[in-house]
Amino acid sequence: MTKAARAWLWCGLALACSDGAGPGLTPRTFRMGFSAIPPRPDQAITLQALNLWTSGHADAAIMHVSVPYRALLSGLGAPQEVRGNELGLANYYRAKGLRLVITVDVTNGLDRAAEDPVLDSLGRSITDTAIQRRYAEYVLALDSILHPDYLGLAAETNLIRLAAPDSVYQAVVTITNAAASKVLALGSPPRLYVSVQVETAWGRLQGGGSYAGIAQDLADFPFLDCLGLSSYPYLGGYRDPDSIPLDYYARLRAESARPVLVVEGGWTSLSLGAFISSPAEQARYLERQGRLLDSARAIAVFQLTFTDLDLSALTLPPGSILPLFAHLGLVDSALGPKPALTAWDRSFARPLAP
Repeated sequence: MTKAARAWLWCGLALACSDGAGPGLTPRTFRMGFSAIPPRPDQAITLQALNLWTSGHADAAIMHVSVPYRALLSGLGAPQEVRGNELGLANYYRAKGLRLVITVDVTNGLDRAAEDPVLDSLGRSITDTAIQRRYAEYVLALDSILHPDYLGLAAETNLIRLAAPDSVYQAVVTITNAAASKVLALGSPPRLYVSVQVETAWGRLQGGGSYAGIAQDLADFPFLDCLGLSSYPYLGGYRDPDSIPLDYYARLRAESARPVLVVEGGWTSLSLGAFISSPAEQARYLERQGRLLDSARAIAVFQLTFTDLDLSALTLPPGSILPLFAHLGLVDSALGPKPALTAWDRSFARPLAP
């Protein structure tokens, strides 16, 4: 065998033994996906967006749902509500071959100091035992009817503890632990989690920037099989994606001694006041996030919005912070691709090796 032939042989063996199933691609441990949040309340574009991201950009889907208190308090049973609303979307995801993750949000997702806006409008609170029963009924219906692979019982618990009245946080602790016991008693439960807010865990939202950790969350929610992460680093004072510590997720995994999955997050492609960003900056964030996920050996990553939001089609209450999250999409509100989609797809092209 000539020297040139031996060189080609060793090159071929190196490629064959590389840690990717493709041409030198490193496997990823994490599934990837989005939710069904549309750019605007329009059924046609909602279906277009769903078809777009479920066809070659995802291998999992997330449903981030609020408890339908108004319907449940009006006398509608939780199983009937889930079959009439959430089941159709869950079946769509299953037909696409996607793993299903569900987060139940029990307070106000845009204001963690406040309770669920529907409960507020009704003058009710999750501190009420009747409301707690409705929550448990809904969680059990989601589990028994939709059979998610992962089920989150609350969102951003550390930020709720920081911002909301203690009575509200204690109610979150009470209802999630009670619901977890009931889900586990059914047999063959999904893997259970709550999510924590990563910037809060790192002390970025409290000022000072020193790592605060999640010890209280781990003590208050002992049923956790895994830990959900919510991360919007640009809101935590990071101005450059490359300045995010490489152990940004891994430190939380080490502290929790559990697998982690990013259940919401992103980086805006639009400048916000003094914060300067761009579509190219957003793409760089997704590249950096891939390294953060690898460092933590994460099991999943989700963005709640695949598309940008068309704020002109929405009626926002005064002081709403929704504009801060309006340009996280990988496509714009007309479904035109942004550079971030290419960065996402580079990660998605890596062979999955959970």
